[in-house]
Amino acid sequence: MVSSPHEAMHRIFREDPELFARALPRAGIPFPEPTAIQPLDTDLTEIKPLDRRVDTLFRFDTADSGSYLLAVEAQSRKDPAKISSWTYYLAHLYAKYELPPILLVVCQDKATAAWAAEPIRIGGPELTSIMVFPKVVGPDNLPAIIDPEEAGRDLPLSVFSALAHAKDPALPEILEALATALADVRGETAQDWAEYTEIGLGDTPARALWRNLMATWTSRFPGSGTLIEETRIDTRIKDRVEAILRILDVRGIDIPDTDRERIAACADLDTLDTWFDRAVTAGTSEELFVDGQ
Repeated sequence: MVSSPHEAMHRIFREDPELFARALPRAGIPFPEPTAIQPLDTDLTEIKPLDRRVDTLFRFDTADSGSYLLAVEAQSRKDPAKISSWTYYLAHLYAKYELPPILLVVCQDKATAAWAAEPIRIGGPELTSIMVFPKVVGPDNLPAIIDPEEAGRDLPLSVFSALAHAKDPALPEILEALATALADVRGETAQDWAEYTEIGLGDTPARALWRNLMATWTSRFPGSGTLIEETRIDTRIKDRVEAILRILDVRGIDIPDTDRERIAACADLDTLDTWFDRAVTAGTSEELFVDGQ
């Protein structure tokens, strides 16, 4: 699982290798449609003890224009050292695979994106030996997805857009659209992308906002059994069971194993709410179950 916003920004392409072919045109960068995509080893270290690793690397084939390499780099700030690193990556990849390499830099703020997009010139103005033209995707050219229906049609792209706009003032609206889309999706996909989004937002107020949305969002189709709806209910049941047992324990009420198991096995929130209210004043755990409840 990803462990930081930096990792999330480039590893999302490993989660969905075809994402770049959908994301780049949305950012105004023409890109040939791939017919096959193959993840490659990101280790570009040579025999000399100089460790160099590109963040994510793919080989992709096209029907009309041959095969390419795509090196994806997540960049969170201006870093002059990257000028030599990126130049090295492309030269090394071209020599190793004998395929044209493309450098894609993904950013979460406009200033870093503008810096990364500047051409890299190796050599003097009149004696240039190498020119590098990074392709950059960031909040200035990747459209924000604020329509839940649009977000639901392509969840990986919507998550990537949300992460790219992590420092955008419009982020709350973006996250609300994504949360709505996830709430209407069945299966583990919704939970996976919800967790991916949270980690990708890092230790920021945006992450707190996202956690609140995931905890309180109401599905547009209540009772439909979506994963997020079921997860929320399961969490409430677990919390209520723990609260009932905790109250009884703190009050010094003995709880026989049969009563403890009955409380823990209950999956009805209304019943648990009733037991919770009774736990505050009950003299024994059996008093929770009066009237057959």
